[in-house]
Amino acid sequence: MSNSNPRFWFVSDREGADSQHGDTPAGPSLPAEADLLDAYSRAVISVVQQIGPAVISVMSPKGDREGGMGSGFVLTPDGYALTNSHVVGGRQKLRAVTADGDSLDAQLIGDDPATDLALLRLVASDLPVTELGDSDGLQVGQLVIAMGNPFGFQSTVSTGVVSALGRAMRGQAGRLMENIVQHTAPLNPGNSGGPLLDSRGRVVGINTAIIPMAQGLGFAIPSKTAQWVMMELLARGRVRRLALGIAATVTPLPRRIARAHDLLNDQAVEVLAVTAGGPADRAGVQVGDLLVAINGRILTGVDDLHRFLSGPAAPTSLVASIVRGERLQEIAIEPRDSD
Repeated sequence: MSNSNPRFWFVSDREGADSQHGDTPAGPSLPAEADLLDAYSRAVISVVQQIGPAVISVMSPKGDREGGMGSGFVLTPDGYALTNSHVVGGRQKLRAVTADGDSLDAQLIGDDPATDLALLRLVASDLPVTELGDSDGLQVGQLVIAMGNPFGFQSTVSTGVVSALGRAMRGQAGRLMENIVQHTAPLNPGNSGGPLLDSRGRVVGINTAIIPMAQGLGFAIPSKTAQWVMMELLARGRVRRLALGIAATVTPLPRRIARAHDLLNDQAVEVLAVTAGGPADRAGVQVGDLLVAINGRILTGVDDLHRFLSGPAAPTSLVASIVRGERLQEIAIEPRDSD
């Protein structure tokens, strides 16, 4: 390891005097730099002042720090708030602490481990609120601001940029979470569940995870997903997802079959079990069938199947392309609620 020290540049009084006599070239315009910094600072300060009162700490009912302590943010004046599912930890009753230090009872309305989101209802009214923005409009390089109340430190703030869009990561239940926003705003563990904001103070993501050994890697659930999950939890107390009624795994697709049927797949979803009376069973799907496409879209893994059956645009009917033995056939299936 090199022992060289970082180099720092200083301007001495003598150099300043020489510059006045033209001995050194003129430096950058300090007023211009100050104006630029002020514009950046003003944007962040404005968001903090606007959103800070709506950011909460979420903890166990006794107010201790044993697991599940994190952040959240209020969405409606009558107390609906979002946080992470892993912060809630399955507790039905929690405590929420506001930026002013008020400790409020909070009830779990719904929990969705698959997206790591949970909806709470605080026992209060006339609360300051946030606004969900449009995460679909995010761009790589865009300024974002992360806020939270980690470990009781109210309104911690960090800034960064969107470094990547469309990331995927595993949720608590093992299901793939899609369209994750990767950003560079530094996060503490207690920031989980706190808002990721744009420069106008709109929530574009919910901070969900960090990679402890890697600086500059933070991840947030997009606000579009949060909006859908929140509406599902409000309407049903859970998130509705469709299912085919099968257990499946990924398997290589034999080359001779791919060539014979002009398939682009090199692997397929193999059916290991079929739930009696389920959608796949009623449609005639059998153990050993190889699913290669749904509605003409190639399947290369179980994640593709989950992706197709999740979200607000999930189909109520579909056509599965299945290889059975050496034959390729299409079977119409009507998926049903996974509940």
